[in-house]
Amino acid sequence: MLRIWQGQPFCALRPHEPSAITIQHLHPTTVIQAMKYLFALTLATVIVGVSTAATAQTSAASDTPKQECAIGNVTGVGGSAQSFSEYLATPDRDKYRYVTDNPIQCKVSDEGRTSGCTGLTNLRNEKVSVYDDIDSTTMAVVARVELEHGTYPVIIVVRKQDVQCEQ
Repeated sequence: MLRIWQGQPFCALRPHEPSAITIQHLHPTTVIQAMKYLFALTLATVIVGVSTAATAQTSAASDTPKQECAIGNVTGVGGSAQSFSEYLATPDRDKYRYVTDNPIQCKVSDEGRTSGCTGLTNLRNEKVSVYDDIDSTTMAVVARVELEHGTYPVIIVVRKQDVQCEQ
């Protein structure tokens, strides 16, 4: 269906007014600079992506404890988790008194297993088995501790700095 519009044929697929398509001619130096910019941007994006992945792997590897061992020797104070955290919160001038006022006490089953421990004990070059890391400064160990009814293995909390790993 053709109509004549101001003397020119009209088609529904063409715009109302004829227009010329303008082709811009860019200077070759401008084109080269734009390509260099796009290449540098792409390269920077790739580097950022690779370095982010490398950083994530490095920080995941550094979350592991620096001193890993199964057997060690402890010289220092250790005890139940609750008593040990209270001991660490005690002012330095009162720490000795806190240890003497709160000796370690545990329930001992017929099989010789300890549970429900409270209190603290002094360890002097005591051989221990490392049980678990609690946080960045403390760990749980199994140590042979003198109780009322004899010596038994007890899980206690100690400072990591007090543990010397056996090689």
